[in-house]
Amino acid sequence: MSLYGVMRTSTSGMSAQSNRLATVAENVANVNTDGYKRSSCRFSSLLVDSSCGCSYNSGAVETNVRTGVGAQGSLISSDSITDLAVSGDGFFVVADDMGTPYLTRAGAFVADGEGELVNAAGFRLLGYPLNGTDPNVTVNGYAGLVPVSLAELALTATPSTSGLFTANLPSQSAALAAAQLPSGNAATASYTAKSSLVVYGNLGETRTLDLYYAKTADNSWELAVYDRADLPATGTFPYGAGPIATTTLSFAASNGQLAPASPTSITIPVPDGAALTLDLSEMSQLATGYMVLGAQVNGNAAASADIVEIARDGTVYAAYDNGDRRAVYRLPLASVASPDNLDQQTGNVFVTTSESGPVRLGFAQEGGRGDIVSGALEQSTVDLATELTDMIDAQRGYTANSKVFQTGAELMDVLVNLKR
Repeated sequence: MSLYGVMRTSTSGMSAQSNRLATVAENVANVNTDGYKRSSCRFSSLLVDSSCGCSYNSGAVETNVRTGVGAQGSLISSDSITDLAVSGDGFFVVADDMGTPYLTRAGAFVADGEGELVNAAGFRLLGYPLNGTDPNVTVNGYAGLVPVSLAELALTATPSTSGLFTANLPSQSAALAAAQLPSGNAATASYTAKSSLVVYGNLGETRTLDLYYAKTADNSWELAVYDRADLPATGTFPYGAGPIATTTLSFAASNGQLAPASPTSITIPVPDGAALTLDLSEMSQLATGYMVLGAQVNGNAAASADIVEIARDGTVYAAYDNGDRRAVYRLPLASVASPDNLDQQTGNVFVTTSESGPVRLGFAQEGGRGDIVSGALEQSTVDLATELTDMIDAQRGYTANSKVFQTGAELMDVLVNLKR
């Protein structure tokens, strides 16, 4: 065996143990880093061809550092709603100041000076804005994601655009004469039933709509909608202006439900607001009194958000001081086929590689991505007892390899001195 080979092999061993000790140092340093994943060294032999049989050529050892990205850390509770943890296999999607997306499990988010949620490393949390519809998710990319900002929730107003009204109209009521119909807006106008709805204009101002139901014939009802602002001081017809919307509902005599040819909604142009589509599809005409079974309208008045709630499915809710509660963002979770092969970057973030597979975006509680837990943080997966044991083992391995190198060097001196 070559003495040079002895020293080369022992040097390789010392280098390998140095790498192992370096991972131990990094793990110990990040024992309290939120979402940190423990790294470890794995060794493999590197042999030199000795097929000639005349002498043995010692090989070396290769070091492969692996990070257990897929390991689940323990969750600890926190008193901040915006502290987030993933209970499962998913990753939060964050971005740096340049807008480059990354994956992370570090969820200690707080609002910065601009109201955007950033974690301890300065990465901004990304989510899909909700505008009353489900977000369009790009499964294999980050299109559509924006920084989650609480500043935009400070003061907002949303006009009413859709609603639902469900009631039973009494079938035994007498039909009204034409001169009595509310749509005529005459002093003689009457009605069978009346309800009022509060809706919101473009600037968040509240408007009250009066809904008048009048039976016009068997199984036929007129609905006339008025703006309460036009109601005179007397509180009776006629209003200062005619109805802003009217329709006629037809019911089937066999079951009291809306007939197939009947309208199932009415579009109401809200004054100083948007067009409101009111769903009437569940209206009925049965032999009982007038009874409102459901009434709801979207939109909200101008109000500030005083609470932010983040559900386990990643939906971010803003609760306003006027009592309204609205979904404003939904946080995606990313997954990859082989998380342990993700490339770790500064700031406890990861990027995909050819070995990890491409990113796949989805939502919490779907596809095995786990839950998003608000008011909790994922602890580091580092165990100090294990690291100290590895440190001692690496120290002994390094010392043993250094003794081999020292012995080889001494033998080399003997060989050199033979000539003398």
